[in-house]
Amino acid sequence: MTYPGLAALRADWRLLVFGFLMAFASSPGQTYFISLFSQHFRDEFGLSHASFGMLYSVATLVSGFLLIWAGGLIDRIDLRLFAAVVLFGLGLAATAASSAVGPLTLGIAIFLLRFFGQGLASHISVTATARYADPAVRGKAVSLATLGFPAGEALWPVMAIAAVVAFGWRQTYGGAAVLVVVLIMPLALLLLASHGRRHAALLERTSATGSADETRQWTRGEVARDPLFRRVLIAVMAPSFIVTGILFHQVHLAETKGWDLAAFALGYVGYAICQVGTALVAGPVIDRFGARWTARFYLVPLGVGLLVLAVFDPIWSGYLFLMSAGATAGVSSTLLGTLWAELYGVRHLGAVRALVTACSVVASALSPASLGVLLNLGVPIEALPLGCAVYVAVGVAILVRQFSGGSPPIAPVVEP
Repeated sequence: MTYPGLAALRADWRLLVFGFLMAFASSPGQTYFISLFSQHFRDEFGLSHASFGMLYSVATLVSGFLLIWAGGLIDRIDLRLFAAVVLFGLGLAATAASSAVGPLTLGIAIFLLRFFGQGLASHISVTATARYADPAVRGKAVSLATLGFPAGEALWPVMAIAAVVAFGWRQTYGGAAVLVVVLIMPLALLLLASHGRRHAALLERTSATGSADETRQWTRGEVARDPLFRRVLIAVMAPSFIVTGILFHQVHLAETKGWDLAAFALGYVGYAICQVGTALVAGPVIDRFGARWTARFYLVPLGVGLLVLAVFDPIWSGYLFLMSAGATAGVSSTLLGTLWAELYGVRHLGAVRALVTACSVVASALSPASLGVLLNLGVPIEALPLGCAVYVAVGVAILVRQFSGGSPPIAPVVEP
């Protein structure tokens, strides 16, 4: 038995590896990586849970708003140049983190990490793969490329914890900068050596679709005014808000529940395994049944994991939460790379995904400070996942209501 569409995927394997590599490279700017250093940051610069959460949220919020503009540049700038600038910027951000001397420089470093890492590196991975892959296997292509996210989640935290113990936290972030700039960036550019032909083929394909397909190519402004988009956005922002908030305070969570942090970090392997498994399943499912049908179910595992985390204290509840979050993340990474293309076309996909990603970044920016304030007010850590589970239930209800019929959005009216 072979993976469906294997021949089409093999024809442009360099695109898939590039997408994988960019997803993997985003790790130094992801919450699960930065939060491993939260105790060091707080101790070094005298920050409380709330103050560090606020600093992190402001830096992330600014990066999210800037991403609305910067993410759209991928529609207009050569992918090779765009990727090189982003990876160099990510290396610069990691260097800034390793040399921070106070809250201000730390805030700048976190802004750069979130902007170039979580924001643009992730954006490139999904947008480039969804845009240039054969439409018949777009779901599978995105699911394979985004395996770089779970690979990073499985490897970077374990390596970081070991490096911090052996060398210190500053040297660890400096090592991440070297890895990104010296190893990952040249490999990414090598994989894009023949990108000019790929882009020319895309232009030929889209220009040959004819006027019948023009109404599907929504602009970002038209998408932002679509009521369906605004409702669905409330639901798809749930994982960014919830998982970022919970994992940002994972050190406090582990201390409260009596877990060893290094033992809890091993749970990211389970997160990654579940993310890989659901991502591989999600690609063929989306190609067969569509992204809208799949969207109705993808938040359910996260909701289950949150309920378990709220009710039980043994470390297996933390592992189950990470596995459940990984299952939702695996579907999400593929789903959100294809849903917007399915609903609104690929011509302005970079700008549309930049808007969605910026909204998710804003959601992830609000959660650390919000949960940090609640913790400082004495709200039990167990109450936080319970409240987040309610949010997930609302999100599932929205998606089921919007996509039960599977109908596309109403095409925008173009003024004469």
